[in-house]
Amino acid sequence: MRIDLLVRGAAELATPLGTRPKGGRELGALRVIERGAVALSGGAIVAVGPEAELRARYAPERELDAHGGTIVPGFVDAHTHPVFLGTREDEFELRTRGATYVEIAQAGGGILSSVRGVRGASKEELLARLLTRLDRFLALGTTTIEAKTGYGLTVDDELKCLEVLRDAARAHAVEIAPTFLGAHDYPAEYRDRKPAYVDLLVEEMLPRVAETKLAEYCDIFTEGHVFGLDDSRRILERARSLGFGLRLHVDQLSALGGAQLAAELGAASADHLEFVSDAGIEALGAAGVVPVLCPVVPLFLRIDKEAPARTMIDRGLPVAISTDFNPGSCYLQSLPEALTWAALRYRMSAGEALTAATLNPACSLGRGDRLGTLEPGKQGDVVVLDVPNHRHLVYELGRNPVASVVKRGQVVHEAR
Repeated sequence: MRIDLLVRGAAELATPLGTRPKGGRELGALRVIERGAVALSGGAIVAVGPEAELRARYAPERELDAHGGTIVPGFVDAHTHPVFLGTREDEFELRTRGATYVEIAQAGGGILSSVRGVRGASKEELLARLLTRLDRFLALGTTTIEAKTGYGLTVDDELKCLEVLRDAARAHAVEIAPTFLGAHDYPAEYRDRKPAYVDLLVEEMLPRVAETKLAEYCDIFTEGHVFGLDDSRRILERARSLGFGLRLHVDQLSALGGAQLAAELGAASADHLEFVSDAGIEALGAAGVVPVLCPVVPLFLRIDKEAPARTMIDRGLPVAISTDFNPGSCYLQSLPEALTWAALRYRMSAGEALTAATLNPACSLGRGDRLGTLEPGKQGDVVVLDVPNHRHLVYELGRNPVASVVKRGQVVHEAR
């Protein structure tokens, strides 16, 4: 049988299986095939198995040599903020001298610093920066990202950012799940009249975004210094009524109870969760909400508190691992590096980490039926790692292990 592509020459192929998110013991359960290979045609996976078997069954138009590496599914990053202009290394240095994230934000820095950059930038400037960042994501093995707005905070500037995401998705191989994050912070012009900004979000911004169909999800930063529980509930209920899926930044800096709100509203994900309570963990598990954890963020912000990932996993929650790439609290695009930190900080096994970077985030984005695993019928998103086995992925820190990337059955990146 003729096929488009055969990915072969690997020491190992490792993948989770299925279309639903995995927690507990299932999180680390992988199908591992020594000298495994993947056959692809028409943008989809045709077969997965030992290379000898696939060579006997298929005649490929092209072969991609893994050179003794490891074949895994394309990585899925379910929490990123990639639409911005300038970087914030000055704030990073302030934190090394003892300033906190909240102190910097209350002094007019933080998110508002990036807001000033986005408002002053053209759509063309933002698109050019974003395309460069998508190139980097791809080179690091990330084939799908969730991408948030949140640095515009006006109707026009938020729509500008969503249009940039739309244009980038049309031009680039990386798949984008766009999220509206108008409730990221209160813009400077509303700092003294915060209720009016909540009204603006509910009565004008959300309906306008819904009309454009440019966003799949609505997110919110639920925290003591930004949007409290009551305002968050009002905004998210309005978003849900307009057809948005829901994602929440919750319990990152304090035990506010945002996890319980995410569960109450049936959110797709609850993200960060460093200060989540036992009651919050129980609520997330009962509601089937995917916890998206960002292990490098506390390190970047010099916060000692860790998300209780091991507790969540052992209670059956299907955790996902993300970079939280953004200019302020985690300037990192490498999921392989985030996975190493997840192993070190959360005591996750290599198998658990791989599922948390592929199948679980894909499910949180409503794409588990076609992304996140290497199985016949799924989309042909494949990463070849220059490592001898999947355990080596979390073992080695400081080098990009990605040798080549396949998206929708096409080779879109080769490091060699």
